[in-house]
Amino acid sequence: MEKLIKPISGFLALLIAVACFALAIYCIVLTKDNPSFGFLSALLFIVFAFTLKGLMIISPNHSRVLSFFGRYVGTVKENGLFFINPLYSSIKVSLRSDNLQGQTLKVNDKMGNPIEIGAVIVWQVGDTYKASFDVTNYTSYVRTQSEAAVRHLAGSFPYDNLEDEEASITLREGGDTVNHILEQELTDRLAPAGIIIKEARISHLAYASEIAGAMLQRQQATAIVAARAKIVEGAVGMVEMALHKLSEKDIVELDNEKKAAMVSNLMVVLCGEKAASPIVNAGTLYQ
Repeated sequence: MEKLIKPISGFLALLIAVACFALAIYCIVLTKDNPSFGFLSALLFIVFAFTLKGLMIISPNHSRVLSFFGRYVGTVKENGLFFINPLYSSIKVSLRSDNLQGQTLKVNDKMGNPIEIGAVIVWQVGDTYKASFDVTNYTSYVRTQSEAAVRHLAGSFPYDNLEDEEASITLREGGDTVNHILEQELTDRLAPAGIIIKEARISHLAYASEIAGAMLQRQQATAIVAARAKIVEGAVGMVEMALHKLSEKDIVELDNEKKAAMVSNLMVVLCGEKAASPIVNAGTLYQ
């Protein structure tokens, strides 16, 4: 687990390093008169080098993971100049949010239809210990697991409900529900690497090119059938209302044959795609 530590300020160490360097130079000058100052000069240079090695600068939204001969010591997330044990080894880990624009994948949906799908993911490192030591390369891990999550999502739901009319969630109409499912799966997959998913959204969704034309025709046919059904439903209501009004006000008495002819004419007029052209009958109703 991640352990936060607070190292000492590096300004005092920097001052000591400058002082050691200045004294070492001064001792070199004195070596001409007294050779024993040469050893002191070398010792001061060693102190200067070790002090500089222990200095580290941490910028905003960055961190350092420290280890001592293979043993995890802790993580520094504060910003500024610090001094640590010069024998510590450190790993730089960015804490900034990052975008992953996944490539467009060609997969099969739940019904077996080939589709193209892509996602945009916003993530950041939450646990520096897991990101540094539990996975080999956390950026590559995020990329690979994100692709696997998108593929699994595409295979779990149909593209739309044309073939599965009972589907409560589809990729095309799922919206925030589908995005939330993707975020949850990414969170579960990337938890071992200490990654936090801030947002995940489907950025591209379409039928694959080989079936896109056929599916477009199918969608258009479905829309036409639905529109025709609505027109017929309205036309039947209007015919029923017309017959009821004629009978109620006793305008004209119609037998079954006349009613059938009237219903036929009204249905043709109301359900036709173009405006009807009236024809004046100069004879009787039966001619």
